[in-house]
Formats: sequence, structure tokens, C-alpha cells
Amino acid sequence: MIEEVDLMIDNARLRDELEPYRDDSIDDPAMARMPLKLENEYLSSILAWERAPALPIRDWFNPPLHIPPPESLADDSLTARLHETIERLHSQSIVLTCTDHLSDRELYRLIYRDILPCCEKKIDGTGNQLEYRCVDDTETWLTYYADAVERRRFQEEHQIELPIARKPRYRRELP
Repeated sequence: MIEEVDLMIDNARLRDELEPYRDDSIDDPAMARMPLKLENEYLSSILAWERAPALPIRDWFNPPLHIPPPESLADDSLTARLHETIERLHSQSIVLTCTDHLSDRELYRLIYRDILPCCEKKIDGTGNQLEYRCVDDTETWLTYYADAVERRRFQEEHQIELPIARKPRYRRELP
């Protein structure tokens, strides 16, 4: 009984703190069916999101993660630097997906030019992960990453000719 009262007090506090950010996610009817403990976890995650600073990803690191420009590196040193950088990103729960169609230099350039300067909310805590899909267009996704069902659905929905499905050239095992 005491635990239930504590949960209700926490719930009221969370709802008060969330009032300035009030929107449909807080008033979701599905929350009425949630156990109070789960609802409080959900409200806590919304509050963490709302309060999280939006920072360039390079500034998520201490000191900030600055890497040399891609054109300044020879191929062998670029590959080593790429693997180090991917490990560093993973240490901050930043996961890269759909990278196997890119050469090491192309992926490094994407990290340098697009990912590190990109402003994202940094949310501390376990279970919070930022996935960065390294696909910039639908055709690339359809060619290398969409499975047969996804390809068929896309074709039916858009009534277009699909690109030929191919296996990506650069197989990677990323963390």
C-alpha cells in the first residue's frame, strides 16, 4: 500500500513537471491501461527528453570529438581512424546502421560532415540509444537493405519499378 502511495505521489510530481511541455504524448489514452510504475517510467522518459540539451554530437564527448578531415588521411590510416571513431560513437550509445554500401572513406566522410556536427538531444541513462541510418535516399535502401517483403510493399504502394536488389560491397561488423 505504501509503495502504491509513493507511485501516486511520483506520478503527480512528474505530471506537474511536465505541464509546461504538455501535448498528446502525455495524455495518451493507452496510459490509462498502464500500471502506475510503468506510467511513471514513461513520464520520466518524456521529461528527460524535454530537458535534454540539443548538442552537436561531437560535443557529447569530453573533450569534444574532432577527427581529421577525410582528404588529409591516407587509406590505411583512414580505416584505422574510422574504426576508432565508430567505437567512440558507440561509447556514447550512437549506433550506425546501413553502412555496408559505403566505402571506408565514404563512411568516414559521412561521420565527419553529417554526423559529428549534427545537433541531437543527449539523454543520459541506460537504454537510450541514437541510431543513425547511413542511407540518404529510398533507392539506396531498396537496393541494399530492404527485404523482399519491404520491396514488394513499396512497389505496390508507389507503383514504380524497383532498382535491382544487390548485396552491399563493404560488409562490416559494427558495435
